[in-house]
Amino acid sequence: MATDLRAQAEAWIAQDPDPATREALTAVLDDEAELAKAFAGPLQFGTAGLRGEIGFGESRMNQAVVMRATAGLMEWLKQQVDTPRVVIGCDARHGSSKFAQAAAEVVAGAGGHAMLLPLAQPTPLTSFSVRALNADAGIMVTASHNPKWDNGYKVYLGGRVVAADNAAGCQIISPADAEIAACIAAAPGATELPLDTNIEQVDTREGYVAATSALSDLDGTPPITIVLTPMHGVGGELARTTLEAAGFGDVVGVEKQWKPDPDFPTVAFPNPEEDGALDLAVEKANEVNADVIIALDPDADRCAVAVPARTTPSAGTPLGNGWVKLSGDETGALIGEYVASRAQGGSTACSIVSGRLLGKIAAAHGLDHATTLTGFKWIGRTPQLVFGYEEAIGYCVDPAHARDKDGMSAAVIVGSIVAQLKARNMSVLEQFDALASKYGLYRTQPLTFRVEDLSLISDAMQRLRAHTPTELAGSEVVEYVDLNNGYGATPGTNGILIRTADNDRVVIRPSGTEPKLKCYLEVVLPVETGEAPDWTAADARLATISDATRALCGI
Repeated sequence: MATDLRAQAEAWIAQDPDPATREALTAVLDDEAELAKAFAGPLQFGTAGLRGEIGFGESRMNQAVVMRATAGLMEWLKQQVDTPRVVIGCDARHGSSKFAQAAAEVVAGAGGHAMLLPLAQPTPLTSFSVRALNADAGIMVTASHNPKWDNGYKVYLGGRVVAADNAAGCQIISPADAEIAACIAAAPGATELPLDTNIEQVDTREGYVAATSALSDLDGTPPITIVLTPMHGVGGELARTTLEAAGFGDVVGVEKQWKPDPDFPTVAFPNPEEDGALDLAVEKANEVNADVIIALDPDADRCAVAVPARTTPSAGTPLGNGWVKLSGDETGALIGEYVASRAQGGSTACSIVSGRLLGKIAAAHGLDHATTLTGFKWIGRTPQLVFGYEEAIGYCVDPAHARDKDGMSAAVIVGSIVAQLKARNMSVLEQFDALASKYGLYRTQPLTFRVEDLSLISDAMQRLRAHTPTELAGSEVVEYVDLNNGYGATPGTNGILIRTADNDRVVIRPSGTEPKLKCYLEVVLPVETGEAPDWTAADARLATISDATRALCGI
């Protein structure tokens, strides 16, 4: 065994304040392979904060890593302001409450004003609290919809640290991430950090419910039945309380997924986008004759929406048993039309990999529209934002109170839309027909290549940059953009954008978090006046574009 690896492990044990991880690491001191995994380099802090597998060592999520990250964050904050105000929240994953308490003690020990939210609460409550409490920073211990063995640590900035209100309550961006990472690298061992238990216990749930429930508009609408699942996460109670305060009297929970459970026992992956994740919700919806299904992800910052199917082709993706699931782009367009038709000026926003329909909706209603890099750290910063979304089922419908995605406030808006359509004897799928007739039929679809060898992704991107195709699926390529050079007002990012004469669009980019090459496909079909949208033709065109993109990527 490499003696330096064992020495590194022994040094880590000496500064690990958690007896459980100390003992677990001590037990494998003679296992070189195990040590190599635990000390493969420090867990990297970036714009998404930290995220990784829970366990001992510098390369995983544990109490020592969280404490040193918090010490680095506090060092950076103290370079900006005196006595930084920091609000801390956590979900119900393994280790979350312990990590949040430890972070709060480090904040207080470093001379900050530590404000600890009630344990096991949704991420949007932390984002809301940064603005509501005028905090200089927010820490949220969560790994969102990652597998059960992961945890994470997100950082929001606000208060005196941000220059503009539209950045208050957003996640960090460059250069703050690199500056904080440097402070973390310079932080002492966890057991050397000064700690203080002088922590203010804060509870902003009442304010959150008041602000979010006020988004509803149910005047003159009939009652609707909402089936709600928090996917074993922390959103159930706060979401139901908020929906009921908003005027929805029949919110039915999916019992088997209702209580927070860090092992997520009924789903393979705790992500409402995954196949099978909504099976129990569909079962319950048919039992109670529901009007809509809303599925939160475990930290409740995203939500999936499903609606009753019809016998003819339509928007959505069939779930079986009489239901279709809406894509993130579809729900984004549904909410976008609702918000834009009520907005008195302002701007919508979505990421460059999201569909283009929101931009068309905004223009029709006299609003500005911004196309941003992926992530709400960019979407949320849009000036005069009235609504922003990304295709990965994240929606920001209340930017005045939270500049981040929030599945619970989105649920209030979706419920309002369903109720208003019901009052007009319209279904959600009929509303998509109406949108297609008004703006054109926009249909999107992801195409993802998961690889074992990361060089396959870099090789594919190199090929795409070296050889510009003249056509895609029989349509002339009229725009071929290396996104490294930026696109309009959007800064540079590693990706390729292709647009054809038929207005098909493909965006290809490596995933920032997983060994995947991700492709975002979109087709636009005109709808003649008086004609019904041809959903079958749109799906056929998407299948052709998918085959052509697969061949183009060569993976």
